[in-house]
Amino acid sequence: MKKRLLVILLGLGGLAVAAYQSGLVAPYLASLAAKHPAEQKTSAAKSGPPIPVVSVVYARRADFIDSVPVTGSFAAREEILVAPEVDGMRVLEIRAEIGDRVKKGDVLAILVTEQIDAQIAANEAALASATAAIARSRSLIAEQEARVAEAEAQLERARPLVKSKHLSESVFDQRVALAKTAEAQLASAKSALAQAEAEKAQIEAQRRELDWRRSNAEVRAPADGIVSRRSGRVGGIATASALTGGDTMFRLIENGEIELEAEVAETHLWKVRPGQQARVTASGAVEATGTVRLVSPEVDKATRLGNVRIFLGDRSDIKIGAFGRGTIETGNGQAIAVPLSAVLYTDDGPTVQVVVDGQVATRSVKTGHETAGMVGIESGVAEGELVVEKSGTFLRDGDAVRPLKPDEATPGKLSEAGR
Repeated sequence: MKKRLLVILLGLGGLAVAAYQSGLVAPYLASLAAKHPAEQKTSAAKSGPPIPVVSVVYARRADFIDSVPVTGSFAAREEILVAPEVDGMRVLEIRAEIGDRVKKGDVLAILVTEQIDAQIAANEAALASATAAIARSRSLIAEQEARVAEAEAQLERARPLVKSKHLSESVFDQRVALAKTAEAQLASAKSALAQAEAEKAQIEAQRRELDWRRSNAEVRAPADGIVSRRSGRVGGIATASALTGGDTMFRLIENGEIELEAEVAETHLWKVRPGQQARVTASGAVEATGTVRLVSPEVDKATRLGNVRIFLGDRSDIKIGAFGRGTIETGNGQAIAVPLSAVLYTDDGPTVQVVVDGQVATRSVKTGHETAGMVGIESGVAEGELVVEKSGTFLRDGDAVRPLKPDEATPGKLSEAGR
């Protein structure tokens, strides 16, 4: 039985070899391969890992406008404190209200002057009395000068007579005494005149002060501007509170000029310079353009913020004290633009990853301006190269990737307006 089975198997093997040699089996195997291509690909894929797909962007040259964001409040360019020059006078009339535009010299308020008028009347009487006293003193001086002249003449006539013994010495001594008395009286009259003139000068000085007080009974605007605050009230007592730190009768925005008193982060403050242009937005979507007027040399130790004042000019549509935000243009230039996400900052400096011939290459770069989510590359990447859009540590030099290219884009100017 075993011998018969062995003979059958050997016979079947011989038939198979004969069929293959005659070409009957090869077409059948080819047809099986054609019917299952997916199975062949699956088996081929198992031979190695798949190539990852990476989003890339073209490095394009673009114009950059570097800007620094700022926030703050609007304030007067120069605020003028208006107060009466004299204290203790009651307010008679108010002629200016908040929001009024006034010119230099315009009357803002009128004060009661009855007390000053009474003082002026008393001063006029004192001045007349002093003038009369001066006149009397001058008349007395003239009289005393005549007496001195007469006494000296009598003394000169007596000198030869006393020598010739025709006049006694006692009479001569009387004439000498009369001459000296006349001279003393003349000196006294001149002293009285000087005193009367001094009293008149003092009274005239008092009159000038009273006239000054009387003229300042009208509170006037020292410059053109807009009334931003009024604290004076009719019937109240006017005081020069500006000198003592209190409130004043009026506050003026000189020439209506305002500016944004903004705060800038310490890391960006060094970029800001006086004269740089700025765009400012106020509440209510009011927009304005301005110029950096002042950059504070000091940074707040607690907040690490510096103060910058942006001059906006006469803007009646922007309210003092309102919140504002803006951007200061600190520079511009042209460079290769790539997304901020494409730059990886390491201990050795910024790097980007480019795709060259299907492989990743890491480049050290020098960055520049940053605007609208883009960063300027000054060196390290050439225009037109494919840059990995989101740089990360999962890619290494030499890794094979399949770049997913973006549509062609026309380069343009990059600015904050393009956000």
